[in-house]
Amino acid sequence: MREVFQQELHEVQERLVGIAELVSASIADAVESFNKSDVTLAESVIAKDSKIDDAVNQLDELAIAILARQSPVARDLRMVVSALRISSSLERMGDMAEHIAQLARYRFPEKVVPKAIRPTFKEMGSLDVAMAIMLVDLLKTQDVKIAEKIRDEDDKVDALHLSVFETVLSESWSQGTETTVDATLASR
Repeated sequence: MREVFQQELHEVQERLVGIAELVSASIADAVESFNKSDVTLAESVIAKDSKIDDAVNQLDELAIAILARQSPVARDLRMVVSALRISSSLERMGDMAEHIAQLARYRFPEKVVPKAIRPTFKEMGSLDVAMAIMLVDLLKTQDVKIAEKIRDEDDKVDALHLSVFETVLSESWSQGTETTVDATLASR
């Protein structure tokens, strides 16, 4: 019985890594579609979001079944509950990638953001892709140093997000409402 339980826990971990890999690929593709106004790639990201959602739902069902059947305690309970929380965050990350791809598709063949702030978005996108890759590594290794690096990179993304807000709220910003909304939403 204990061996089956350990196999189920291992399956939860493997599925979580698999979802993180799907999300990481979606983020990379969404950033590329955004930066290059690649409508084909954008549509690919949008189509793949349901695969992420399905994988998250399957993981959640497995985790809930483990909780119901095995009544884990201590470390094992924390692992299963953490997997549920992480899967929820991964699903939101996938949704954000889909949103970025939708912006690229809606504005095609134009760029989503004006030239003046594109470098900020390119840097933000590069950081997002790097953090998604690091997250996959973190889930595989559980290395605290990777978690610290992700936190540091996230602080950089937050600073870039703030700079976008400051730019669109400045008196020198001359873009229309649609561009302002796109820039603000894309910087999330």
